[in-house]
Amino acid sequence: MPKPHSNEKSREQSEPERQRKQPNTAPARCGPPDAGVTFARAPVAAGKGANAAAIMARPSQRLPSPVSEPASLNPAQMEAVHHLGGPCLVLAGAGSGKTRVITHKIARLLQAGYAPSQIAAITFTNKAAAEMRERAKALIGARAAKPLVVSTFHSLGVRMLREDGQRVGLKPQFSILDSDDVLSILKDAGGSNDNALARRWQWAISLWKNQGLSSAQVEPANDDERVAQRVMQRYEERLAAYQAVDFDDLIGLPVALLRRDDEARAKWQGALRYLLVDEYQDTNAVQYEMLKLLAGERAMFTAVGDDDQSIYGWRGATIDNLRRLPAEYPQLKVIPLEQNYRSTGHILRAANAVIGHNPKLFEKKLWSAFGDGEPVRVVECDGEEHEAERAVAFIQAQRGQGGQVAFKDFAVLYRANHQAKVFEKALRRANIPYKVSGGQSFFDRAEIKDLCAWLRLLVNNDDDPAFLRAVTTPKRGIGHQTLASLGEFAAKWKTSLYEALFAESLGSVVNARAIGSLHEFGRYVNDLEYRARHTTGAEDAKALLMGWLKDIDYEKHLHEGEDSEKLAAARWSNVMDFVDWVAKRCGGEIENDGGLSVETEKKSVLEVAQTISVIISLAERGDEQDVVTLSTLHAAKGLEWPHVVLAGVNEGLLPFRSEDDEMTPQRLEEERRLMYVGITRARTTLAISTLRRRKRGRDTVAGVPSRFIAEMKLHEVQQKEDPRARLKALREAAAARAAQAGAAKVEP
Repeated sequence: MPKPHSNEKSREQSEPERQRKQPNTAPARCGPPDAGVTFARAPVAAGKGANAAAIMARPSQRLPSPVSEPASLNPAQMEAVHHLGGPCLVLAGAGSGKTRVITHKIARLLQAGYAPSQIAAITFTNKAAAEMRERAKALIGARAAKPLVVSTFHSLGVRMLREDGQRVGLKPQFSILDSDDVLSILKDAGGSNDNALARRWQWAISLWKNQGLSSAQVEPANDDERVAQRVMQRYEERLAAYQAVDFDDLIGLPVALLRRDDEARAKWQGALRYLLVDEYQDTNAVQYEMLKLLAGERAMFTAVGDDDQSIYGWRGATIDNLRRLPAEYPQLKVIPLEQNYRSTGHILRAANAVIGHNPKLFEKKLWSAFGDGEPVRVVECDGEEHEAERAVAFIQAQRGQGGQVAFKDFAVLYRANHQAKVFEKALRRANIPYKVSGGQSFFDRAEIKDLCAWLRLLVNNDDDPAFLRAVTTPKRGIGHQTLASLGEFAAKWKTSLYEALFAESLGSVVNARAIGSLHEFGRYVNDLEYRARHTTGAEDAKALLMGWLKDIDYEKHLHEGEDSEKLAAARWSNVMDFVDWVAKRCGGEIENDGGLSVETEKKSVLEVAQTISVIISLAERGDEQDVVTLSTLHAAKGLEWPHVVLAGVNEGLLPFRSEDDEMTPQRLEEERRLMYVGITRARTTLAISTLRRRKRGRDTVAGVPSRFIAEMKLHEVQQKEDPRARLKALREAAAARAAQAGAAKVEP
């Protein structure tokens, strides 16, 4: 196995030596893992770019020991894997094998003496965490991978709060509110039924929390912000009373815990002794503080990110976190990964040319050993319908060339959700299957979440988030002050909200009228649970469910909550679909089986409710379907396809700008990074379509090709570099650095 550079060696060895000489005082696992924290147990799956990497390196199939396949890593990757002596920033260009670097670095850390439970790999999505977990398991084996902490930021925050939340005033069974729960509480706190206004408050409060600000620390810039600040103060009071947190609190409260509590900080720094942070460019200010506090003075971490792919500024992510690292960690080692294992030369040159117009934090230029491939095509279209027709023709032409070209090999990417509709129509006309990535799931609709909360409460009376949603939806005269008192009472006696409402001593904190309303709700839930347990078969189940909806007057609730009767009717239609969906799973229906009429197995409504989460999960699977993907550019981040159509590349769309918006230099830079992300999703073919005329509201206006098309420099003759010569030069440079470090070591 190649040796680490000798100028790092003394520090790299000191940590393992300390661990070998001293007993390991850190626990193998700090308490039971939270359900949201993922540990390496899943089956092995090939990662992205596996074929490309095999072509480039042809690593051995067998792994006798960790990091025993140096041929699978290029020189820059190898340098990143072996730097263990201090903080490290890996600038991972698109398709450059960052997940491989992280998993190999885990193996290197194990070899250096770290215990598996002391290594935390943190990323942003459950899907990314699952892929990382599987690839780590494939490299180091199931036994070594099992104690690893492979987690999202938020699920790590949940784990910390489940173990130590009482130090910041939370009971272990605190509730986690979803966005609809938050919206409902904000409307109550602000005294408004205006959904649009409440959503603006929600965005403002989330952005302030992501900057690490409480309501007391916010400095409002105008009247709207002053109102939002007052709503935030009341919102904070309600969350504390309900013993509930929102999504942003899952980062903010652990940061507060680590700042204020020396004992808790020492515990978590001792438990997680090396941190690997993926997609570092997407971190916000609070996540950066969480990383700093966990790393402590030892600063043993590797941040993996790409300043050219920072596209989430609108939700609080800040590229300033990349600027802060070299300033706050002068010993930081910066290693760029420039060899791309995804795309052809023409695609990468277009991407480099576009992003070259942005100011650079760090120098980096992607290149590929796959050859030039097909040139990037710019397709001019008369309008949106013509654009969709040409996209369909592109898909049909590629499939008509023979070979194994599947529908799932194609993606149509666009800037805004509204652009999908015309492509959906064209694909349906051509009988081409498709999916809309990032669209709202049926089960994410507010009305379906309402009903699922009721069913969850029937199954588990101690489900506090379900209780809070059910008791307030529809409203039944139980206000926030009553729920606040109930929450304080439940926290004091360490019981669930539902169990607390039946306590004899509740009258000491809640008035008689409120207790009457709570008892009425509790009795109804008990009665509904009994009937759900004893009602079987689809017909009786539907009758029960319809009776329940009538009892709680849910249809009236929908109409009162919507300004549009049409929208309220559409939501009620979704409710009817859900009732049919649940009832059908209760069985008892006559089906034809080979000419025989048979009755399907009957189940109770409660039995179906107990498995509803699993059923929903199965119903939403479809990653392996052979369908064309329609996706926004933001939702496409981290994905790749052999053939990509980048649609609507016009001024006003990409870069996006509404009539009233000012295009600041910072916004333009982020839009350019979004274009770069779109280009680098393509492996072999890329078509850029632009509109001669486009719709803007109800008007049709002249389309202006995006400035980004000219910035791609597609018609310039560019000097081509032999990838073999590039690889040879990189290896020689790495060998020279290693030799220089070795010479420095032997000097007196």
